[in-house]
Amino acid sequence: MLRQILEERKASNESYKDMLSCLMKTDENKYKLNDDEILDLELTLMYSGYETVSTTSMMALKFLHDNPKALEEIRKEHLAIRERKKTNEPIDFDDIKSMRFTRAVIFETSRLATIVNGVLRKTTKDVELNGYLIPKGWRIYVYTREINYDPFLYTEPLTFNPWRWMEKNSESHNYFLLFGGGTRLCPAKELGITEVSTFLHYILTRYRWEEVGETKLKKFPRVQAPNGMHMRFLSN
Repeated sequence: MLRQILEERKASNESYKDMLSCLMKTDENKYKLNDDEILDLELTLMYSGYETVSTTSMMALKFLHDNPKALEEIRKEHLAIRERKKTNEPIDFDDIKSMRFTRAVIFETSRLATIVNGVLRKTTKDVELNGYLIPKGWRIYVYTREINYDPFLYTEPLTFNPWRWMEKNSESHNYFLLFGGGTRLCPAKELGITEVSTFLHYILTRYRWEEVGETKLKKFPRVQAPNGMHMRFLSN
């Protein structure tokens, strides 16, 4: 489908203000991408820009629905923001920055639901790990999923507990790999958090919800609801 759209764009004289057109430009880009590279980047952006945020939003609603104490705490935070704003006044970046518990909920959701279970890397030199030699130039997949459930790192790791992220410097631990790490840290980390925070703000201040039926979750290799997660929403 993407390849067909790409061919249609090439044959058309119309200009579009979107990511595909940016990737296709040859006069502004130092490196000219071929068709396969453009399609690969498009697929990557569609997954990392949409799938991660939508799944995190879905699982946040699920976890909050199942944990009334956390739901009460996060709703209190958002109602306090609403109280200091005019009717229908949109939230701004200062409001986003004040959502400490919301940020904790997003981290805990990402940890427990494991939206992204690892990172791809390439060794720049020979690496010896636990007696094994990983040669220079090898592509390796660093499987970070199990780190999120390590009882030596997280007390009661299978329990949804956003308060664990309220501790000072909780994001600076060297095992904090929810968004990758090092120089390859997810460049859209704060954008994703802002999107989920905004979604939760309007859901929490305008609606209450209940799960309809039983949701079947597939937890490996990543979390998803194959048949969807059905919710009934009620106005506050």
